[in-house]
Amino acid sequence: MTYVIAQPCVDLKDRACVDECPVDCIYEGKRMLYIHPDECVDCGACEPVCPVEAIFYEDDTPEEWKGFYDANVHFFDDLGSPGGAAKMGVIDADHALVAALPPQEHDE
Repeated sequence: MTYVIAQPCVDLKDRACVDECPVDCIYEGKRMLYIHPDECVDCGACEPVCPVEAIFYEDDTPEEWKGFYDANVHFFDDLGSPGGAAKMGVIDADHALVAALPPQEHDE
């Protein structure tokens, strides 16, 4: 089991979760953040600090965003397990599900 970042993060990337993560497993893609399923220790520190409530425990992900589990997992297919997001910086890619979404509007 792992945590999942879903659609409310797309085009927002607040990064409060990144600052809170004790194991540096939240990676930044082009349009959203992704939790590495093999590096996440399921501590839950990221979930309460997300200002748009985009982070869910895998089993608690709302039905409308269930596809984001695969997006979080398969974002790392080519990257493997780098062992920490900080050294990677922004990765100039997104999972196909995210890349195909129209621009998301957020209240400022």
